[in-house]
Amino acid sequence: MQNIFLQYLNWQFFDVPGNILKAWRNFLKFNLNYFSVPLLLKSFFSPWRRYNMPYGRGFDIGKYLETLISNLIFRFLGLVMRSFLIIIGLLVEIFIIFAGAILFFGWLVLPAILIAGLIFGFKVLI
Repeated sequence: MQNIFLQYLNWQFFDVPGNILKAWRNFLKFNLNYFSVPLLLKSFFSPWRRYNMPYGRGFDIGKYLETLISNLIFRFLGLVMRSFLIIIGLLVEIFIIFAGAILFFGWLVLPAILIAGLIFGFKVLI
């Protein structure tokens, strides 16, 4: 049986920070899954939404060039859209990293802020 103060210290500095780190990791994993960053990187040069024009039979240079340019436009559109989605996903990931760090270190400093607030409050009263 531990002293209640030691139980509080164990909770404040070991149990909850461990849970904060687990939750932080889960948020980071969720964000990568939500924006599908690994999948977008794998299919970076694929056509957007699998738009693709068939070349058809025979050889007609006009039809061939039209299809080639259309397919290149679809691939370029896919590259642009995937770039935006990857950038937005990475920006949200950076935000989650900073927010998690602030929350984690804020939790560790919270008892000191409480004690400093009490001391400052008593000094104001006197």
